[in-house]
Amino acid sequence: MPGTNTSPFGFSQARPTGLSINCFIELSPIAILRLDHSGHIVEANSCFLALTKHSLPADRQVRLAEFIDPEDRPRYTDALRRMLANESVEPVSLTLRLPDGSVVVAYTYFKLMTPDNGHAPVPVLHLIDQTEQKNLELRFSHSQKMQAVGQLAGGVAHDFNNLLTAMIGFSDLLLMRHPAGDPSFADIMQIKQNANRAANLVRQLLAFSRRQTLQPKTVDLTEVLAELSNLIRRLIGENIQMHMQHGRDLGMVKADQGQLEQVIINLAVNARDAMKDGGTLTIRTSNVRIDSPDALDPELIAPTEEDVIVADDYVLVEVIDSGTGIPPEIVSNIFEPFFSTKEIGSGTGLGLSTCYGIIKQSGGYIFVKTQPNVGTSFHLYFKRFEAEQKTAAHTETHDEKSSGDLTGRATIMLVEDETPVRIFAARALRNKGYEVLEADSGENAIEVFNEHTGHIDLIISDVMMPGINGPKMIATLYETHAARMTTTKVVFISGYAEDAFVDTFGADKEFNFLPKPFTLKQLAGKVKEVLDGAGE
Repeated sequence: MPGTNTSPFGFSQARPTGLSINCFIELSPIAILRLDHSGHIVEANSCFLALTKHSLPADRQVRLAEFIDPEDRPRYTDALRRMLANESVEPVSLTLRLPDGSVVVAYTYFKLMTPDNGHAPVPVLHLIDQTEQKNLELRFSHSQKMQAVGQLAGGVAHDFNNLLTAMIGFSDLLLMRHPAGDPSFADIMQIKQNANRAANLVRQLLAFSRRQTLQPKTVDLTEVLAELSNLIRRLIGENIQMHMQHGRDLGMVKADQGQLEQVIINLAVNARDAMKDGGTLTIRTSNVRIDSPDALDPELIAPTEEDVIVADDYVLVEVIDSGTGIPPEIVSNIFEPFFSTKEIGSGTGLGLSTCYGIIKQSGGYIFVKTQPNVGTSFHLYFKRFEAEQKTAAHTETHDEKSSGDLTGRATIMLVEDETPVRIFAARALRNKGYEVLEADSGENAIEVFNEHTGHIDLIISDVMMPGINGPKMIATLYETHAARMTTTKVVFISGYAEDAFVDTFGADKEFNFLPKPFTLKQLAGKVKEVLDGAGE
């Protein structure tokens, strides 16, 4: 036929502008295959060869099914059968597993094309690469799941903190009437100690959801680890050797020391559990400079693909064990909440997710490197800071003041929607000599403030309340009573972290923060500190 060309797929087509149809097939950005009726690959364009990394064997015919993931083969076989029967076939997403172990996800169109030269119909497949899109969908789905679990954990923790504040607070009030030696003293202490244990579990939930209250300050990791060494030695037992290797001229880091210690202890306990028959635990510190993410050891695994370290100066803490290692198939799940390989009842599955939350909230990074039957190492990167001696001295002064006389004379407005918490806090403050005005909501607090003719020295307000929340209530008072509020100080109390509302309230406004659950002494100490001016 004049002006026609036969393509490698056997179709007689018009030749537009001097180019054959096989050129369009070969240059197509979509992978195109021709199969025979048994599913063998007869011809493939360059896009398909690139998609499969040129892994088609040259010495034999290959069935496409050889590359398809076993779970997807039934769908592929059914689609191929229906196509050969000249039935309509919906596109199918197929996972191809290549010889090098890599995975390709392709959205595949099946079409039985009939040549105009009298030959038998030709099975033709078009494959659109969806690998990156599927990876993005998985990451987005994982991110949504983690966010949902985080919100649930944070909400549960907030409610529990209100309950625990009341339990711990009323225990403190009872202990004032039943001191050591009283028959009821031991029972009350048991209630308080178990409430404190519950508070620690709640802190883990908040750490995972990154809504806990951190009190960061510049700390020396060498001193922190030196203080922890005896505790860690007792925790790991006598059959495990511990080596502490401190880097020279180690930089300072900014973190909440208590939470930082919790991270190290969690990792040490995990290492102990991985060395049932004994072994070696090494904790090593050093200064490192990261110029790019590629500078990291390629064997280091991040909790998520979004955790890409930025170029900076860091202090590195390595926690290394010679234990059983982590199986490759689960290493990507170890930072997820409630994921645990321990026996039922032996762990909450919150240990590593708590470590991740604390380090992430502190602006750091955590990576893991593991090899089965060789051991596991966790690498913690904290940004280096200059020492802040003034801050340390300031904190010590606060501690000294708060541990002294906690009585006072001032008028305090207490705003708390949880009745048990409000009753405990009001009684505790009145016992210390303060006049306390109570309000059970933001709206009620504004009314109390309007009706009170005298000066209110301090407002203690919960953050999350129905209706007008704490920050909005304070902002309203600043607007309507600017003159009176100039000398009124503010303390927010909350089961959430300070960062959870500081952006809403405004970092430029003066306020103080007391996290729930708190004890009677902590409440009275905070009030004394703020009224004396130490909290400013």
